[in-house]
Amino acid sequence: MNISLAGRKAVVTGSTAGIGRAIVEGLARAGASVVINGRSESRVTTAVAEVQALFPNVEINGIVADVATKEGSAVLASRAPRADILVNNAGTANPKPFYDLADEDWLNLFQLNVMSGVRSARYYLPEMTERGWGRVVFISSEPALAIPKDMIDYGMTKTAQLAISRGLAETVAGTGVTVNSVLPGPTSSEIMSTWMKATAAAEGITQEQAELNFVKTMRPTSLLQRFTTPEEVANMVIYLCSQQASGTTGAAMRVDGGVLRQIA
Repeated sequence: MNISLAGRKAVVTGSTAGIGRAIVEGLARAGASVVINGRSESRVTTAVAEVQALFPNVEINGIVADVATKEGSAVLASRAPRADILVNNAGTANPKPFYDLADEDWLNLFQLNVMSGVRSARYYLPEMTERGWGRVVFISSEPALAIPKDMIDYGMTKTAQLAISRGLAETVAGTGVTVNSVLPGPTSSEIMSTWMKATAAAEGITQEQAELNFVKTMRPTSLLQRFTTPEEVANMVIYLCSQQASGTTGAAMRVDGGVLRQIA
């Protein structure tokens, strides 16, 4: 399958590293011009320079904006007023027992993981429907369907993304715009790699062994028996953003390595 996104404009939130960065590179490789977004000027500048060096014939721009806030989302929209492709990737997790979670923990995580995507979709979708073509992808997670007890707040936000994604797909039915979500499993993203490095250091083992231990103890149903890579997740996203995926909308596509023991 030869995927070409030449002439398409893409916005990927939270995309200076990890899964978001892999998505940016995949979109650029397919010929789309891409906006990289992050909260740090230095990280955005570095990411833009590195991706531009990889794909010198593709337009790569950077926008510094905290999309967890209304003000940051407005900055993103004002500086990238048009998008054919929107990937709502911005998000984080902070493992903490339920009884230790304060109201602010819940609200802050909801603003970043959920409301950032709500605001971006609310801005970009109307023009996509007017043009009769568009792709919106929410990066959810397998904890959306298997809530981890040490990250109930995170699981809640990821389940919310599935509801929003499906509801938006219903809203734009028949317009030529598709809305889908992707559910990665344990992935060697920046956040997970940081956690695994800390675990490895504390236990005196390699990061690779720490990852294997995590899969065996925390995700024993994994069929891959390893972490997926950001590029493996990005491959699914790039497909959903393509013309070839025009028949797929309102779907929750799993790249979880078989962690979820479900047929559908």
